[in-house]
Amino acid sequence: MAEPAVEKRATRRFAFHLRVALRLTGESGLLQSRTRDVSSRGISFYADRPLVEGSEIQFTLTLPPEVTLTESISMRCIGRVVRVDNSDTGKGVSIAAIIDRYEFLGDS
Repeated sequence: MAEPAVEKRATRRFAFHLRVALRLTGESGLLQSRTRDVSSRGISFYADRPLVEGSEIQFTLTLPPEVTLTESISMRCIGRVVRVDNSDTGKGVSIAAIIDRYEFLGDS
């Protein structure tokens, strides 16, 4: 009998389907996407095309009050792609990225 998979994640993931605007370092234009889940250290999202593991990405998302426990907060993050899953989910390519740096955005 197969052993159950051991959970390796160190932080809690929130299964929020948030809009996210992605920019690949060295490319112009934005990719619009939706998150699969978000944690304090990373993000999982669906993209229309595969990205290269190890590539740097910048993305902006708005955390809802359910996460912040106050009002919605927009964040700009810089991270790296750590996993690309091309399996056919009907939602696009599943991408996982680590968040290396972030900043909270003020009101504009």
